[in-house]
Amino acid sequence: MATPPPPAPRPYVPNHLVWAILATLFCCLPGGIVAIVYAARVDGKVSAGDIAGARSDSDNAKLWSLISIGIPLAFGVLWLLFVMFAAMTGAMAG
Repeated sequence: MATPPPPAPRPYVPNHLVWAILATLFCCLPGGIVAIVYAARVDGKVSAGDIAGARSDSDNAKLWSLISIGIPLAFGVLWLLFVMFAAMTGAMAG
């Protein structure tokens, strides 16, 4: 009697849940929540064998995490530049 072959290992698909949670807590709540939703679906899809769907959700979680971190960071840099410019022009005028 032959034993069945061992199951093939499941491919690793990162869920980016940590980045989604950090983006939600420190940067942008709405985009971070979207990232958390996508990240939470990754492991379930891997378990169900839907690797393409898991990769898609993983990519979406990463994208929304980056958007949620990048937009506030960009506004912060622009604000800093604006304040520096305003301080320089005020110093030159007086």
